[in-house]
Amino acid sequence: MRLVSWNCNGALRKKFLELQALEADIYIVQECEDPKRCSDRAYSEWAQNSLWIGGSKSRGLGVFARPGLVLTEMQLDAKGLELFLPFKVNDTVTFLAVWTKEAGSPTFKYIGQLWKYLQLHADFLSAGKSILIGDLNSNVCWDKWDRWWNHSDVVKQLADLGLHSLYHHQSTELQGAETVPTFFMHRNTEKPYHIDYSFLSQELLQDAALQIGIPQNWLAHSDHMPLIVDLPNQVGFEHAVGGGS
Repeated sequence: MRLVSWNCNGALRKKFLELQALEADIYIVQECEDPKRCSDRAYSEWAQNSLWIGGSKSRGLGVFARPGLVLTEMQLDAKGLELFLPFKVNDTVTFLAVWTKEAGSPTFKYIGQLWKYLQLHADFLSAGKSILIGDLNSNVCWDKWDRWWNHSDVVKQLADLGLHSLYHHQSTELQGAETVPTFFMHRNTEKPYHIDYSFLSQELLQDAALQIGIPQNWLAHSDHMPLIVDLPNQVGFEHAVGGGS
């Protein structure tokens, strides 16, 4: 099973073939248009097995799965927090797809949105096989010492739920000391940041592997690099039609 998370920087209808070349079973895409309200037929056909949320039809959070996988959106009230898409795959693995935004909040921007969401709905990630994945727009380097919530607090709460960052597990690097960026501000290689993450429950973490897209291949399409997560077959997807890696 392969998962890919990518902030496409808009206009996925023009870029989905590049994404498709990664041969994932599930794509979690930030800043993509709603395939049900897009006039591009090829994109709409590619996105037939999908979920999508967003305040604008041209910039939202989408989940796109290969045929045979069953996506079931979980009806959790986000209370206006942006943007979170909780779902299950084959009624077995629980996901929270994430694209944190400012959301008009003067205080709880970006990671603050996720912190508040976890105060509401953390329990659904605590049982069984769970994955939180996406663009968090955050890094421990921006923690503020006098704030009662920050990136480090979110990482700790996820650890208390049994979810750990695959990148940090694999690299053994500390939060804030990442050597491989996922984002280049203004597509400038001199302005690298690590702000995209995949947090996996222990049962999935041990055999999982992560790759991060190479700037030379992706900067023409987006300021973010894709996260490519490979999981073993024995994670609850094996009964899906068509198999998978």
